[in-house]
Amino acid sequence: MKNEMAIVAEGVSKKFCRSLKRSLFYGMQDTVRNMLGFTPELATLRRAEFWALQDVNFELKAGECLGVIGQNGSGKSTLLRLLNGIFPPTAGRIEIRGRIGALIAVGAGFHPNMTGRENIFMNGTILGMTKKEINRKLEDIIDFADIGEFIDAPVSTYSSGMYVRLGFSVAVHSLPAIILADEVLAVGDLAFMTKAYRKMMNYKQNGGSIMLVSHNLQLVRNASQRAIWLKDGKVERSGDANDVCDQYELEIAKKNQREITSEPEANSKPAIRGVGVSKVELINGSGEICSEIVSGERFLARIHCFSKKRIKKPVFFLTIFSMERIVAISNCSSFDGYNFGPLNGKWYVDFEVQSMNLKPGLYTCGVVISDELPANTLFWSENQHSFVVKPNGVTTYGLFNPFPKWSLNAIR
Repeated sequence: MKNEMAIVAEGVSKKFCRSLKRSLFYGMQDTVRNMLGFTPELATLRRAEFWALQDVNFELKAGECLGVIGQNGSGKSTLLRLLNGIFPPTAGRIEIRGRIGALIAVGAGFHPNMTGRENIFMNGTILGMTKKEINRKLEDIIDFADIGEFIDAPVSTYSSGMYVRLGFSVAVHSLPAIILADEVLAVGDLAFMTKAYRKMMNYKQNGGSIMLVSHNLQLVRNASQRAIWLKDGKVERSGDANDVCDQYELEIAKKNQREITSEPEANSKPAIRGVGVSKVELINGSGEICSEIVSGERFLARIHCFSKKRIKKPVFFLTIFSMERIVAISNCSSFDGYNFGPLNGKWYVDFEVQSMNLKPGLYTCGVVISDELPANTLFWSENQHSFVVKPNGVTTYGLFNPFPKWSLNAIR
């Protein structure tokens, strides 16, 4: 069963027209050509037309989650709409084996003036459930949504979180063969997101297939075996989810780094109380100033500082943020056991790690300088320097790989 294909897409392309008037004209023109026995011109673009998708190929197996990533406008949602039958492809073939339960817009089809309970029956019917099936699963749907007494209130009175919880609950309890999920875990509170993720993974383990579109790369890594990266409507890369996400993140990181370094004021921060950082340099294992390191290599950040007054007991903080502004590491010189003497004028301080096992991507350094503890802040900047970590061939699931030692011991 798990080797069966749930979706097969071959050479799928879709074009749209930016002008409504021209779109209607082209539609009438194509209809007339079809009636006269002529094949419409589908392979070429006419005035104001553009390719939203072009020559997309992939397969989704039963019991598999396929991640779909890419920047806004790359064609991700268009692909889901083609798979859901909202509109046909311009060219290519799509074969669907099983009933689809789309979560393209959670709660789509809800009537605002109807109660949550009434909308369960209406939305469940839209998703292919029978009235008998809805009645059998009604309490499970309500319990999972966890909206309490509001189930009998009009959904127009719901918060956005309640709306999402009810819509998701109806969709996953309809038990389709295939789920098309477009950022469904990007909304709602943390508790519900965790519960929803577990529900989707349980659905997959029971043979369900998932097309997961998300900007959350860690979610795609965790949930998907394989992924495709769409760029300008084309498949830029496909294969192992970790590899595809790493390559996508690395491209975005390099693009962001170019944008940051092209702004002369980007890393220039005003001095606070006469204390400041003029620059931060990243130095590789060969002693060269660089902007990229390979994951697992020696890491040395050289922080060039200045002070117009005497700092009695200088304390330095260095924080490294991921592209998603998650703290990868955060260290304080004093907490790490280093006590520096009085400083004045210009100097630099080195922060060194022998093996910086960060996952590939773009990172930024934040720097804080204080005088003694509790912190008497003299300088503070969250975006003092940026650098790129390149892959080394070892898969890192979290932000940091500690390369731990594992041992197995028998108990007698």
